[in-house]
Amino acid sequence: MQQRILGRTGRPVSVVGLGTWQLGSDWGEVSDSDALAVLEASADAGVTFFDTADVYGDGRSETIIGRFLAATGDNDFTVATKIGRRVEQVPENYTLDNFRQWLDRSRKNLGVETIDLVQLHCPPTAVYSDDRVFDALDQLVEDGVISNYGVSVETTGQALTAIARPNVASVQIIFNLFRQKPLDEILPAAEAAGVGIIARVPLASGLLSGRYSTETTFPPDDHRSYNRHGEAFDVGETFAGVDYAVGVAAAQEFTEEVAEFSAEPPFDDIDLTPAKAALAWIIQQPGVTTVIPGARNIEQARSNASAADVPELGPLFERGVRQLYDLYFREAVHSRW
Repeated sequence: MQQRILGRTGRPVSVVGLGTWQLGSDWGEVSDSDALAVLEASADAGVTFFDTADVYGDGRSETIIGRFLAATGDNDFTVATKIGRRVEQVPENYTLDNFRQWLDRSRKNLGVETIDLVQLHCPPTAVYSDDRVFDALDQLVEDGVISNYGVSVETTGQALTAIARPNVASVQIIFNLFRQKPLDEILPAAEAAGVGIIARVPLASGLLSGRYSTETTFPPDDHRSYNRHGEAFDVGETFAGVDYAVGVAAAQEFTEEVAEFSAEPPFDDIDLTPAKAALAWIIQQPGVTTVIPGARNIEQARSNASAADVPELGPLFERGVRQLYDLYFREAVHSRW
């Protein structure tokens, strides 16, 4: 699979990574064996970048990745975790002592001495402007606890503040067909600064697979049931913050457009599904380093990885995607994040 340098880390990572929230919690049950199979299938397909967090299943996701790394003995993987969501979300909790405590736990879960990349996990906005926070992260790099650090953000304003900091290696941000605001400033600014961009929620929590209808239901322990209006965390993390029924209608239209493209060369020789097309569109945007779809089974993992092989979608596809966004989402979401 094609590799790109992940910003200021200097590390090559696959253009399709694997998000592992679903291997910890909040997406319905995934067994340990299924989780390990997803990691193995992803790696076999060329994925070298795994994204996790200390709160995904209270460390379960990290622990499963640690088991996988120990079993493979392969040093070619880059693992990024996140910290900060284990406590009340106030800037005062973002301290060096807390960072050490959280990272000691994550290092134990992952089975590593030094974490490749740690990201602040969507902290309060004031944290991005606090020099003491980033001095603490610099100290952890110097101590060998982490190799690099970045941020995971909710808003484009937070992203721009982080990009301006000299040692921020990467920014993780929600970016997909239904959330296109990062195209305006974030991707160009990151590319100019040499900061990596990790695109999360790339399929709008599965909406862009084209498989859901307004009648689809999700398990009670799935955030797509309990966080549709931001009851537990930022609503943007669930269906990219769009109204579910509107998202279903837009996804159906997108599915029809993909079907038309898939009937013409060079796409008629590949299985161009809506999900694969949505991922390929993100990968092909200048400034994006890697995209991190989740997968709950090996078929999803393999299909997601194959998005890296989709030929250039071209200006006609791009025009259709922009029109879809303008019609369904721009007014509702563009100013919110």
